[in-house]
Amino acid sequence: MDATLDQNQSVVLAQSRLTFDDYVLQKIANQCAQEVDGILGMDGNMVDSISETFGNERLSKGISVEVDENQVTYDMSAILSYDADARAVFKALCHHVETKVKQMTGLQVLELNLHVSDMMTRREWQKANS
Repeated sequence: MDATLDQNQSVVLAQSRLTFDDYVLQKIANQCAQEVDGILGMDGNMVDSISETFGNERLSKGISVEVDENQVTYDMSAILSYDADARAVFKALCHHVETKVKQMTGLQVLELNLHVSDMMTRREWQKANS
């Protein structure tokens, strides 16, 4: 019997599961935040700042995630551009994260909470990060 599949066939296994590490979901949200106008950066707490020195943790800075079966809840903290409309930024971020998470993982974003920890001009932001 030939075990190859053509392009239109699929395999269904009774006991299969696809899971994602929290870090993967944080990374998706981080990339989405970078693509939304008005967000200068994510803002983590002291634990994030300490762990940032140990590698890839900077991509999850300011983003916590809870996964429950097929749903994801995000809590995010960001620094916005001084003249940004926070409501429009929030709406764009929610849409972008929801779309990308669904497209890339099949999971549904149940909730996304955004805490604006600061608003800065681009000059202030660049100075603080140089």
